[in-house]
Amino acid sequence: MASSAEPRRAGNVILIGKKPLMTYVTATLVQLASEPTVIVKARGKSIVRAVDVAQIIVKRMDNMGYKIGSVKIGSQTIQSEDGRERNVSTIEVQISR
Repeated sequence: MASSAEPRRAGNVILIGKKPLMTYVTATLVQLASEPTVIVKARGKSIVRAVDVAQIIVKRMDNMGYKIGSVKIGSQTIQSEDGRERNVSTIEVQISR
């Protein structure tokens, strides 16, 4: 449940998974066309892909004026299939116009 201090807006969040890299770049650019800021989120092995998405948008679209804002790193405790708890690293990269 979202806290009242930070309203959840699913429209400006891109969750990175296992799809091809350019799928996420395209999705982020589409969101940036209608939103001033987009947050790219990933965890575990997908963190590398999230960083790549942010860098492609900022470096290859440099004439568009996109910038990387705050970068938050952390970890989540999840329960694995065998019932043990483990920590998984997370990242949130803010991209804005």
